[in-house]
Amino acid sequence: MSPSATTTNLLGLPRPTLEAFVAQLGSKPFRARQLMQWVYKRGEPSFERMTDLAKAFRARLSECASVQPPEIIATRHSADGTRKWLLRADGSQAFETVYIPEPDRATLCISSQVGCALDCAFCSTAQQGFNRNLTTAEIVGQVWLANRELAGTVGDLARERAVTNVVLMGMGEPLANFRNVVPALDILLDDFGFDLSRRRVTLSTSGLVPQIYKLAEHSNVALAVSLHAPDDGLRNELVPINRRHPIAELLEACWHYIDERNGRSVTFEYVLLDGVNDSRVQARALAKLLAGKPAKVNLIPFNPFPGTRFRCSPPPAVQQFRDELIRRGVLATVRRTRGEDIDAACGQLAGRVLDRTTVRLGSRTFGLAVQE
Repeated sequence: MSPSATTTNLLGLPRPTLEAFVAQLGSKPFRARQLMQWVYKRGEPSFERMTDLAKAFRARLSECASVQPPEIIATRHSADGTRKWLLRADGSQAFETVYIPEPDRATLCISSQVGCALDCAFCSTAQQGFNRNLTTAEIVGQVWLANRELAGTVGDLARERAVTNVVLMGMGEPLANFRNVVPALDILLDDFGFDLSRRRVTLSTSGLVPQIYKLAEHSNVALAVSLHAPDDGLRNELVPINRRHPIAELLEACWHYIDERNGRSVTFEYVLLDGVNDSRVQARALAKLLAGKPAKVNLIPFNPFPGTRFRCSPPPAVQQFRDELIRRGVLATVRRTRGEDIDAACGQLAGRVLDRTTVRLGSRTFGLAVQE
């Protein structure tokens, strides 16, 4: 389905905006709530099938509105049950979404940009360059599509096995697309939208400090931070945004977010790279930063991609690193790699990014277009 230039795409409109839209059509606010339930809870794109709406209202909607998710270009299935969708953005641009089923949850990893400008050294997505921000409709459309696709395969169990958790850990830096991401979060949490708990929606950032403070004013979701090093010298190399916002500044913003949003903890993501950031000394340094704070560490085995100079830390080094953190009072877990056989594991999403602009964030000419 391709969006029509003559209709308003209702997918991606948060409740206040949708209420204003239906008011322009001469209807009352409760019609917006009915629409949201049809679109998000039932995944219905056809106004004709929204049977509790007045017939005249449905006819008017058919003339001026639509429900237009991104187009699926390709689907890949992993041996472990992980599924990856390649979705069309526009022209030759594409982005990726990954579904990760587990016994107690079903997580969807969604993208916020076509490509990424943050240039993290160990991430395949960063090597693709950056094209543009995704719209709110394209962001929530990934969840909408996944639920529809899953309903087609799980039959009567669709509601039980549909997406239960959403993580903004796909392509892009969510906080660099603030204007479109925050309304998407609103829809994910809205009782009439996807109705997800705030603890089941996680936003992952590489450390755009001003936007973390701003997020604390506008949204209330779980926060994950890509740390990957216990000191500024190494993090400057691995995560160049650190040259703009060093670790101490980043951590202060994280603790502020937790205080403002009454959160349990911040999850710090730490990709273990053989001989780079996985030593016992570095584990102790990381523990010194986080001990006694509302923090937990998610240790992530590195997932190789063509052309990378990094290697995955061997299992004994991973276990040793985790044990050092736990001994020093820091909760630490090791993420199980999923979807590696279809390039759907953490750091492997690449999509299809042409007309790309690679931005080196650590340079003096650093300039990242953050959409406020």
